[in-house]
Amino acid sequence: MNEMYDMSIVTHNYSVIGILIVVFINLFLLYRAKEIGKYKRVMTLFTPIGSMAIAGVIFTGVIMMAAKHLEFTLANIVMIFFALAFIVLEVKRAKALKYSSIKDASALERFKPFGMKILLSEIVITLAISLWMWA
Repeated sequence: MNEMYDMSIVTHNYSVIGILIVVFINLFLLYRAKEIGKYKRVMTLFTPIGSMAIAGVIFTGVIMMAAKHLEFTLANIVMIFFALAFIVLEVKRAKALKYSSIKDASALERFKPFGMKILLSEIVITLAISLWMWA
């Protein structure tokens, strides 16, 4: 049982690093975007990758909780709330992008500050919980 728990901690840490990489790639893609149509097309391909990264963190967290006999510690509860906050932020960003009109020339300029704010919030959330757990 200890081996499974140790392995899940390592996998969980790599999943968190994966989320940070995905968010930084999203930030880079948004920063470099010039047209809303092309950006939306790239995001329709890249958003499932981000969802899989979030799912990987949640799945490995569930495995760790199962290995600890489903103990709800303060750290586990905080991580659950952070995961929910991360999901809500991603849904808000995806929804705002979905309803941005391709025909509107200023749609990308209106979306960029909102998208950057969401992505930076996700980085802060991920780093905050990571620093708390790794410290």
